[in-house]
Amino acid sequence: MASGMKPLRYFARHPVFRYEDFVSAYAERRNRSVEAAKAVLKQHVRAGNLLNVRRGLYVVVERGTPSEHVHVDPILLAANATDDAVVAYHAALQFYGRAHSLSRRFTYLTLKKAKPFEFRGSEFVPVSVPRPLRNLPGFGGGLAKNVKPDLIGRVTTLERVLVDVMYAPRHGGGWEEIWRSLESVEFFDLDAVIDYALKLQTAVVVARVGFFLEQHRDELMVEDAHLARLEAYAPPRPAYFDRKRESGTLVSRWNLIVPDWIRHRSWEEVL
Repeated sequence: MASGMKPLRYFARHPVFRYEDFVSAYAERRNRSVEAAKAVLKQHVRAGNLLNVRRGLYVVVERGTPSEHVHVDPILLAANATDDAVVAYHAALQFYGRAHSLSRRFTYLTLKKAKPFEFRGSEFVPVSVPRPLRNLPGFGGGLAKNVKPDLIGRVTTLERVLVDVMYAPRHGGGWEEIWRSLESVEFFDLDAVIDYALKLQTAVVVARVGFFLEQHRDELMVEDAHLARLEAYAPPRPAYFDRKRESGTLVSRWNLIVPDWIRHRSWEEVL
């Protein structure tokens, strides 16, 4: 009986889990076979105790709950979508409660060739780790593990989020959403922001980060030394703030042509 209870104990501790993690926990102890672990999973799926969301990804169904009524935390699903998944970009902002607008699109970093999938009206989108970071430990750093007791997985820190959404604004919800979301954060470790920004080796991204920090220097206690570190790696020639090459005003310190609606935060004028 004790051995028969072990899968249920595992399910109680892991509301969302990957196949290989269960096999590691179940099959390797007492020399159980991989086939035995597979059989256990199939049995519990048939019994309605588990939902097989996609190949290798399972959700636990609480006793007495119809499978169609099971509530699944989408952040938890994203965090377990691949064995190296890291919740990132706008999904990380939602995790920290800093997203200005809620989204049903959840992004995660991975080195695997994963495909997007949908579950219960939410979309789960893999994002490839930026090339300069792929061979660095921890995808370049800025990862927080188990920062909340209800997260089993990894999520980027807010410092990394600030830089990541400047690197790939499409995954941050667009510039207005990015600005409004980041402005809700009272504190950043600015040295960590700058250290990570420089790892991306992209002058425009460094300049975007510098522009944002300069625009919020009072609120975020940004010092001249912080800006100087970034300014040294700004584009050598004028560059557009956005890939759409939208016209705007040249901000000489950063050599960025910034659209006026971003520079003036025009959305704040809308009541």
